[in-house]
Amino acid sequence: MNYIASSKRYSDMAYRKCGGSGLFLPAISLGLWHNFGFIDSLENARQILKQAFDCGITHFDLANNYGPPPGSAEENFGKILKGEFGSYRDQMVISTKAGYGMWEGPYGNGGSKKYLSASLDQSLKRMGLNYVDIFYHHRPDPDTPIEETMTALDLFVRQGKALYVGISNYKPREAAQAIRILRELGTPCIIHQPRYSMFDRWVEGGLLDVLEENHVGCIPFSPLAQGLLSNKYLAGIPSESRAASHRGNGAIEEDQITQDRINKIRKLNVLAEARGQNLAQMALAWILKDKRITSVLIGVSKPEQVVDSIACLKNIIFTEDEIDEINVILE
Repeated sequence: MNYIASSKRYSDMAYRKCGGSGLFLPAISLGLWHNFGFIDSLENARQILKQAFDCGITHFDLANNYGPPPGSAEENFGKILKGEFGSYRDQMVISTKAGYGMWEGPYGNGGSKKYLSASLDQSLKRMGLNYVDIFYHHRPDPDTPIEETMTALDLFVRQGKALYVGISNYKPREAAQAIRILRELGTPCIIHQPRYSMFDRWVEGGLLDVLEENHVGCIPFSPLAQGLLSNKYLAGIPSESRAASHRGNGAIEEDQITQDRINKIRKLNVLAEARGQNLAQMALAWILKDKRITSVLIGVSKPEQVVDSIACLKNIIFTEDEIDEINVILE
């Protein structure tokens, strides 16, 4: 039976303009970093994607190395896209990235035109696409001139393999340089994807200002610190949690969940309950309160977590007292 998307999918989702472009993204987007690889249930992945689209999530974010194994998230996404979402492609914003290690040898990593071009071609093949909506350079590469990397991004747009380009994990000075080069090439950088959460606030040290000054959108990943900012770890480390699964591929490990972190999580949870939210909803709302944020990427392991996350949009306003209390807890 063919999938038919909910006719109400756009009614409860907020959409925000992506920097100075004409592209709008949902306030909540779905990241496929974990739970979509060959080691995961394809049927569960299918149900997550359907639930997300039914809730108005139109943006799906991937990378060449997502899995595990690397490439498997794109391949699984391509299978589901072909089988369930073919008629909805023009209502979806699909992104992928390259920059981290993908295959052995000197041409499977970094920011060279050689690597990025081959990687994008492979990504398109795995997903069964002619183009992606957004292509990112996944991380700065000190061994490649930034001009070469940005020229490659410009080339992909001119070839029709990507509609827009962005950068990820670039620090303020690097980001400003990349944005300037792309602007001069005539292919503006429309978005930056940094790690950002209550527990990782480095973007507040200048990056958000750079993005605002240059009219570039921002879509943080790991807004829940890979599940730390949720009810999951209030009583310790559950056996079925990501931290206990030892997935690799950058997933959180048990030694990162300290008693100090658990104590802070518990205090934040009390404040969340007072706001009528659970901890995860408050953590997402806390990021979205900033108008410089275009969207926030969530990662989920169950369809119902999509619905729970989107409920954060019911209250993204914080009082000064709430903000002060959060800052005190996080000190």
